[in-house]
Amino acid sequence: QVHLVESGGGSVQAGGSLRLSCASSGYTPSFVYMTWFRQAPGKEREGVAVIDKDGITAYAESVKGRFTISRDNAKNTLYLQMNGLKPEDTAIYSCAAAPWRVLPWYSASRYNSWGQGTQVTVSS
Repeated sequence: QVHLVESGGGSVQAGGSLRLSCASSGYTPSFVYMTWFRQAPGKEREGVAVIDKDGITAYAESVKGRFTISRDNAKNTLYLQMNGLKPEDTAIYSCAAAPWRVLPWYSASRYNSWGQGTQVTVSS
């Protein structure tokens, strides 16, 4: 298990952009799956986007075409570029990592390393 630290959250107006970062204390190439989750007040946690060790990505339908996940193994950092933000994107965003495949990728209980989360607030 490694330590993950998110940053980059904040408050923006609808249509704006934010870039989240997730810095890892461990060697990110050792993570097979790295994923962003989010949880809005009163709602269940949901998977937002995943990237595997080969750079293959997948996204929740609600963010396709607006969000882009990437990883920089040289910096041991995971990113989430969020464009076209909507009020419904308001949530606490957390990164997670696993040294094994997670199927389906949005199964939160299968990840063994988590960050503390960063708040994203989108106003209309």
